[in-house]
Amino acid sequence: MKRFVAVAAVSLLALTACGEASSPAVPGASQSSGPDVLAKAPVATAAEILPGSTMEKIKQRGELLVGGSLDAPLLSQQNPVTGQVEGFDAEMGKALAKYILGEPKVKIVNSASETREALLANGTVDVVFQTYTITEERAKQVAFAGPYYTSGLSIAVKKGTTGIAKPEDLNGKKVLAGANTPAIPAIKKLAPQAEILTFGSDPECIQALKQDRGVAYVQDETILIADAKKDPSIEIVTKPFTEDPYGIGLKHGDDQMKKFVNDWLKKTQDAGVWQDIWKKSIGTVVAGEAPVPPRIGSVPGS
Repeated sequence: MKRFVAVAAVSLLALTACGEASSPAVPGASQSSGPDVLAKAPVATAAEILPGSTMEKIKQRGELLVGGSLDAPLLSQQNPVTGQVEGFDAEMGKALAKYILGEPKVKIVNSASETREALLANGTVDVVFQTYTITEERAKQVAFAGPYYTSGLSIAVKKGTTGIAKPEDLNGKKVLAGANTPAIPAIKKLAPQAEILTFGSDPECIQALKQDRGVAYVQDETILIADAKKDPSIEIVTKPFTEDPYGIGLKHGDDQMKKFVNDWLKKTQDAGVWQDIWKKSIGTVVAGEAPVPPRIGSVPGS
């Protein structure tokens, strides 16, 4: 279990990978979460909402604007029946909203890996929860609270495909990946002779795989587990081979907000809310107890 958490593949549903939505940022409906998971979620004191801060502006607005996905299984996916956005990232966003507002009121802004930095810079969103891998290069454009989760890349193929058991086996083959995701440099490094075809969302990558437009799909293992559970024609053929720490994206230079979010994250973990959210989402397909959360500020760029 610990190995899984530390090493689960490509940007979960593309938060950093394919799982991110393919369309440009568009507002989603306001979402609220039931009391089951967030009942014991902490709420900030009045003194912690500093005058003139981003937190105060959010509280005055009455909702938290979250950059995220609508098509990322287990992470942030819109339920076609209820209209609610569900999953690990979605619930974490609601927990942060409750900490600021006293209630889990959020608006999801459907964002893509190519648009996250701009959405934060221009104030379209307050935070990004989207399997946003922390890197020193990205940290020059955005601030990262966390990391709040660690995952890694794996490889999926159509069931019955042979000859792929490790990343190096992708050499000379057409390989699918999410646009602007960590899967791309990982493939180039480990299988430099692979031909990479990119798509904007996890569903597009899965469709391309089933249409034989590529022989393999490199993605976050958690996403791939969800994909394979829904579609038995897909199977995962490798263990995770990268380690991707996910951060909470914030506007660059907003040190007050970064400290505030890191304090919230620690309280959420200490209260067991982080663990409950994991069990309700990722834990529905991954056996065992919730993993130990990564240490806040533990990676370069955080």
